Amino acid sequence: MIAYLKGKLVHKEPTFVQMEVNGVGYQVSISLHTFSEIKDREDLKLFTYMQVREDAHVLYGFASESEKQMFLQLISVNGVGANTALVVLSYLPPSDLRTAIIQEDAAALQAVKGIGGKTALRLILELKDKLKRDGGEEPGKPGFGHNTMRYEALTALVTLGIAKPAAEKSIDSILKRMGTSISLEELVKQALKNA
Repeated sequence: MIAYLKGKLVHKEPTFVQMEVNGVGYQVSISLHTFSEIKDREDLKLFTYMQVREDAHVLYGFASESEKQMFLQLISVNGVGANTALVVLSYLPPSDLRTAIIQEDAAALQAVKGIGGKTALRLILELKDKLKRDGGEEPGKPGFGHNTMRYEALTALVTLGIAKPAAEKSIDSILKRMGTSISLEELVKQALKNA
């Protein structure tokens, strides 16, 4: 699996980019959101997801880790393929999409081309609780949402064998007490003691 590409931007279109990484050219499908984020940068880092199908190997790229995570959440929903997920992310930036799903705003989801009523409801039904658990409890709530330190600490603790609910509780109490001044390493150490 290719986690990310870091190299020179050779060509850019609204739906894909071509990057040169150590002499190898990669064509990467992107969303309009990523297209607007990368602007005219020559040196570029894209977080990637590679889909291997019988007829093709397709590389999808994202300007941020949060957009990649949202893409992975979308394709986990039955009936939502990678191209549909890219269209959704082209219409709604990751933060707006998260808010729409958590607040059960089916109309905002149905505004996306190719998303009908049933698919919008399925997205809400299957992703609402996942997105809340992963740090999107309430959009706009300080300390949550796109807190990558919380996500990384949670991933580390779960990998170390701590139950996810216990790890979340421990991390959230430490972040509430310490704020963002704590380092990731210290957060994981303290959470291990408390969990």
